[in-house]
Amino acid sequence: MRITALTAATAIGLGMAAAELGPGQAPLGPSRGPQPQRRQPNVVFVLTDDQDAHLASLDYMPLVKKHLLDRGTYFSRHYATTAVCCPSRVTLWTGKFAHNTNVTDVSPPYGGYPKFVSQGYNDNYFPVWLQQAGYNTYYTGKLFNVHTVENYNSPAPGGFTGSDFLLDPYTYNYLNSTFQRNGEEPRSYEGHYSTDVLAKKAYGLLEEAVDAGKPFFLVAAPIAPHANVVMNGTSHEGPRDPDNLPFEFTEPVPAERHKHLFKDEKVPRTANFNPDQPSGANWIHTLPQQNSTNVEYNDHFYRQRLRSLQAVDELVEGLISRLEGHGILDNTYFVYSSDNGYHIGQHRLQPGKSCGYEEDTNVPLIVRGPGVAEAYTATGVVTTHADLAPTFFELLGIAQRDDFDGSAIPVTREGFEEVRDAGERREHAGIEYWGFAMGEGIYNRNPRENNTYKALRLSGPGYNLYYSVWCNNEHELYDMAVDPGQLHNLLPPSSDLNILAAGYPAHKVAARLDALLLVLKTCASETCRRPWAQLHPDGEVKSLTDALAPQYDDFYEEKSTARVEYAYCANGFLEDAEGPTWQANGRAFGGEYGYLRGGRWEDWV
Repeated sequence: MRITALTAATAIGLGMAAAELGPGQAPLGPSRGPQPQRRQPNVVFVLTDDQDAHLASLDYMPLVKKHLLDRGTYFSRHYATTAVCCPSRVTLWTGKFAHNTNVTDVSPPYGGYPKFVSQGYNDNYFPVWLQQAGYNTYYTGKLFNVHTVENYNSPAPGGFTGSDFLLDPYTYNYLNSTFQRNGEEPRSYEGHYSTDVLAKKAYGLLEEAVDAGKPFFLVAAPIAPHANVVMNGTSHEGPRDPDNLPFEFTEPVPAERHKHLFKDEKVPRTANFNPDQPSGANWIHTLPQQNSTNVEYNDHFYRQRLRSLQAVDELVEGLISRLEGHGILDNTYFVYSSDNGYHIGQHRLQPGKSCGYEEDTNVPLIVRGPGVAEAYTATGVVTTHADLAPTFFELLGIAQRDDFDGSAIPVTREGFEEVRDAGERREHAGIEYWGFAMGEGIYNRNPRENNTYKALRLSGPGYNLYYSVWCNNEHELYDMAVDPGQLHNLLPPSSDLNILAAGYPAHKVAARLDALLLVLKTCASETCRRPWAQLHPDGEVKSLTDALAPQYDDFYEEKSTARVEYAYCANGFLEDAEGPTWQANGRAFGGEYGYLRGGRWEDWV
């Protein structure tokens, strides 16, 4: 296997890592011995950047396999609800979808650290809440985009006991990073490898956390396997000009000790890799097939991603060994995930993210810790990044917040299977995006406006579906049980009424999914967690299977029903562009006898 073949090379790389660091960069020495276990558990969270779940990146990380996959639980249906860095991270640290945070882009006016601050979250998000609950909080690496050498202290990110942040415009420059520790001035690490610098800082923060004698939450957020980015200027806080972008993307850069690895590896040649026939919708359907030179470069880009992740693999082992040395590993939850996924060549796309397809939204989530099953893959329950803050609250014994859009993921095998087998099961992920997409390699970057869409990922017994509505009001429906590559749209402009999805007429399935998406597109808190209850408040419908019962056909397919559609394409969350919403237009749902039109539900059914 790939992992077995890597073991020897990784062991050599670990030995070389310290030697290659400059003065003051060497990893810390042996631990000071076991410490007494605390009553409250700790958390260590490694958050990578743009790591895929579908291009086999975890297959090339033997230390993640050894310490996390073999000793913890992998959640196979975990989704980023916005497939780009900053909005996804804000969702993760607030428990709220991007349509509620209104941080919908990586830079102003619709996103980035300045938008996060202006929306009032800097003193009202996860690390602040943890400190209020008695935890020390530590963070090193990338926090948000447009957190820069200019605005790092105006204000400083709230809620951290200790921090050492990567700063723009050097965040994604693997060999020229700038970090900023606590309230100090930024410091350049030009010539040093970013993930190695971060590893030393993570180990140092871990020592601080242990010395403090309080329960702690530590985040290590390396940039790998994100593309290497050189910025032109210190920030990009104004409106984006697609013809004059302030940055230059190229493939990721590995550490010197890993450059020789994976010489023959290529992007997995799945059915949706550079297909002969166009796929997708909107601008994606117009993409040309990539030529052999383009494909060869993208294979190189893929290898560089795998190589850049080797230093992250070593980081995981370094953290595990130090936790074990302090005698606190068994009282610590170790969590591994990525802000969003990634595509290379699927649907003829150049390297990048920002789409709603599976490669961009389905991301790794691994949990190891007290009570967590070892070498277990949790399938059959859909989870999202909006669930992570509630999950951490649950693990740490903190009362849930009423305004969370997500809910706690059960991390024990028994708890997970109880939820999986319950009548009201977790089956949906609402996915949303606004504005801009582009390729991150050297070919056909072509920045694309109008990449705005709402989508729904639904998976349950007997169905595995993806439904989307683009801002030009094109629709997509894929039955992923038979079309995992999402190549055959079941809702083309000239739709055949005989087309089936999950064994039902596609238009019948789409009507249910559209109604569910109408609820989710502007949902908040409980409405996000239990959207079927909005459509069926009597509690008789708790899943798509229930909703597909024939007695609800007229309810869902009534022509006057409000549907998901856009007024126009906008680059951010603008209410007048969003079209009908459940709050404003739900009363038009369900035809003459719909329960929101004044008729009694018991009379309707």
